[in-house]
Amino acid sequence: MLRHALRTLAALGLFACSVAAHAQAISYVVLKGKTFYVELAENDEQHMRGLMFREQMAPDRGMLFIFRDEYMQAFWMKNTLIPLDMLYFDKNFHVVSVQNNVPPCKADPCPSYPSSGPAKYVLELNGGTADKLGVKPGDTLEFHR
Repeated sequence: MLRHALRTLAALGLFACSVAAHAQAISYVVLKGKTFYVELAENDEQHMRGLMFREQMAPDRGMLFIFRDEYMQAFWMKNTLIPLDMLYFDKNFHVVSVQNNVPPCKADPCPSYPSSGPAKYVLELNGGTADKLGVKPGDTLEFHR
């Protein structure tokens, strides 16, 4: 009986570790005085998945993609169900460019939405948010881990 209980606890511990390994870290950013709680996409798997299959996102939420190096970025909306703003930032957290209110992709091939200059960070917010805030190139993002 004790052996079975120990095996069950060990299995639960492994399950908890597995779930924790797949959970994305939550941080927050401040843009134009507004706080957004963001999931971090820091590795290739998280970069590829992004906000795919989400049916909604709270107005104060988003996803921040963090890349190792600063280079030209391009995102697409495959399997993304909600319109998004894509904000591209350089290594100093200054807005390089914004793709506003990008619609979900309904058929392959999906178009891509590139940055207009090298970017190290990409912030995805609900579509229309950047316009409401008046975001423009040169604006600064505050990142709080």
